[in-house]
Amino acid sequence: MNSPRQGRRLILWRHGQTSWNLERRFQGTTDIDLTEAGRRQARRAARLLASLEPDAIIASDLQRARDTAAELSALTGLEVHHDSALRETYAGDWQGLTHEEIIAAHGEQYAAWKRGEPVRRGGGELETEVADRAAPVVLAHAEKLPENGTLVVASHGGTIRTTIGRLLGLDSRHWESLGGLSNCCWSILGEGARGWRLMEHNAGTLPEPVLGDDD
Repeated sequence: MNSPRQGRRLILWRHGQTSWNLERRFQGTTDIDLTEAGRRQARRAARLLASLEPDAIIASDLQRARDTAAELSALTGLEVHHDSALRETYAGDWQGLTHEEIIAAHGEQYAAWKRGEPVRRGGGELETEVADRAAPVVLAHAEKLPENGTLVVASHGGTIRTTIGRLLGLDSRHWESLGGLSNCCWSILGEGARGWRLMEHNAGTLPEPVLGDDD
């Protein structure tokens, strides 16, 4: 017989598919809507996440995350708290470009980012700055959970990865070792005796390509 789960739980949920994901176009903070396939992904994922009986939902205020979170809200009756601190990484001149265009125009910067060096992609935010704004919001809402409660965070691939890295206490140079999330998949952190632990990563479907800013 399984013992009851102990400790709080964080479910970090990436938004559904957008047209820019399909075009491999860097979104960043650009406000792009879900495709119809993305809405179907959100509805399917919401049914699975609702079965985990979340206690609270927070989300980025960008429309693709808002609409994803709304599907879970409709099933659970929970109000969604939106926060701009949960937005995707601001990437300046990279936003709106495909990955091929970024490599052609900013090849050295792109290579440095992939090596794990601190890079202001397109003149935008450092990954550590994204974690600085997003992780405290997640922790503040986690503190409000009941004992053994569950918080769902609807956000973006890059923001989720940096937040996980920060909450696990990983050096920022190693955040890239956390693979990206496919659309509408999630990672789960559980509360352990020595802090947060990664319990599941990129869960929710059979393996699919990661299409987005964080691939």
